[in-house]
Amino acid sequence: MKAPYFQYHRPSSIGEAVTFLDEYGGGARVIAGGQSLVPMMNMRLWRPLALVDINGIDELARIREDGDRTILGALVRYSEIERLPVIAERLPVLAHIVRYIGDRQVRNRGTIGGSLVQGDPTGEMPLACLVLGATVRVVGPDGVREIPLPELYESSYAATLDVEELLTEVVFPRAPQHFAFTEVTRRHNDFAVVSVLATGDRDADGRWRDVRIGLGGVNDTPVLASGSGAALEGSDLSDDAIRAAAELAVEAIDPPTDIRASAEYRRHLVPIHVRRVLTQLRETPLRDAPLRGDTA
Repeated sequence: MKAPYFQYHRPSSIGEAVTFLDEYGGGARVIAGGQSLVPMMNMRLWRPLALVDINGIDELARIREDGDRTILGALVRYSEIERLPVIAERLPVLAHIVRYIGDRQVRNRGTIGGSLVQGDPTGEMPLACLVLGATVRVVGPDGVREIPLPELYESSYAATLDVEELLTEVVFPRAPQHFAFTEVTRRHNDFAVVSVLATGDRDADGRWRDVRIGLGGVNDTPVLASGSGAALEGSDLSDDAIRAAAELAVEAIDPPTDIRASAEYRRHLVPIHVRRVLTQLRETPLRDAPLRGDTA
């Protein structure tokens, strides 16, 4: 099938894009990479009155450094996140986790902004942005507002942006020193059944602080296992501490049953893989540079 008739607009500025979105009053869709939008239109599951193509807005493709903060425009491609030295240095979690997304063709077109607006609960990028404490900036007719990642979604595939708003930037604070990541899939580069990302900083005496554990595929949105992270504050990630944190992680989830796995299977997997990821985190070597991390 092919998409039904629609109007096409290619604005050259953020203000012009917002004007088009406002004019259609919810009937327009933003297109950037088109990895999810175009297939949905071709199957006629989405029938927008117009497409607003933001690929001509150069400021949306910029990467900026602001002290410890790193700011990525909504149009930054997965392939850039994968290969640019500034990302490897300042946001090594993203540089690592992006390799789990799709294939080369998908990563050449997909964008960080598109992934966050799409809000796939199994998506690697929403999970990474949540664990890293990112905030998104959106622009609408009433101006600019900032939304922390935990407040970005109402449910699966449902971002809290108004229909006239455009996501323009993703703002990351200082990256943690260490991280570990894993995901369970039915086959290579398939949607995740369960994914686990853990980050943290380690003091010279081996004590861990600011441990954050994120889980994907186990709720309507990616979730933080806040109780698990709090239980590990000041610990040396001993086997007993890891085991207890892994069991606590189950309290943060409400897994679905779908064609990939049952809720019971996901609930079974979570403590196993949280334990494995935390063990990997514990084994990462100490680093002097505060903006570097280690892969699992």
